[in-house]
Order: sequence, then structure tokens, then C-alpha cells
Amino acid sequence: MKKKIIVTDKAPKAIGAYSQAVAVEKAILMFISGQLGFDPATMELVSGGAAAEAAQALNNIKAIVTAAGGSMDSIVKATVFLADIGDFAAVNQVYAGYFTSDPPARAAFAVGALPKNARVEIEAVAAL
Repeated sequence: MKKKIIVTDKAPKAIGAYSQAVAVEKAILMFISGQLGFDPATMELVSGGAAAEAAQALNNIKAIVTAAGGSMDSIVKATVFLADIGDFAAVNQVYAGYFTSDPPARAAFAVGALPKNARVEIEAVAAL
């Protein structure tokens, strides 16, 4: 897979751990369902609030993409759902630690509620 980060000064610059756009050539796309901060061993939400849930959700995504033969670098698009937009900065800080170079395109939304009273859910698209 060839991944190309698209950047133009004719659109707003990325102000976080995301790219304006990501293009891929000759890739198999894998759509990863929304992941909550569930510990797979207990199937319970991890404690520690939104940042801890985001880290666990990203660990779950990493496990799924790795099982398919990819890595976190394979992620080309992510969507972050937040039960409280006030958690954005804390979640963004955790998120940035998982995508340190050429981050995927991303959107983040506050939603009315998430399953199991979770604070964070993250879905992703990977190019393998």
C-alpha cells in the first residue's frame, strides 16, 4: 500500500493529530467498527475516565488492525465520538500518542450518549 498525506495551504491547516487528507493506492480497505474502552479480558470499561477509555479503544483498534496484518500506520481515517466535548483535549492528547507521524484524517463529534455509558468510541478505516 502506498499512503500519501495531502496538504494544501488553500484549506485550513490541521490543528491536531490528524491530516487534511490521506490518499492510498492499491489497498484493501478494512473498516473497523467503533471500539469502546472495553478491556477484552473483562468486557468492562476501563476506569480512569475519557483518556483511559480512549487509550483502551485505540489499543483495541491496534489489536484488530494487527490481526489483519497491518499496523497503526495503516489507519487512514478515524472518527472519535465523545459523550462530552469537554473531554476533547484529554482524548486528543492520548490519540496523538498513537499517531506520531503522518496521522490519519479524522473527525470528532460530541454525541448524546454512547453504549454502556462509555465516554469515548473510536472507529477507523485501515488501508492494507
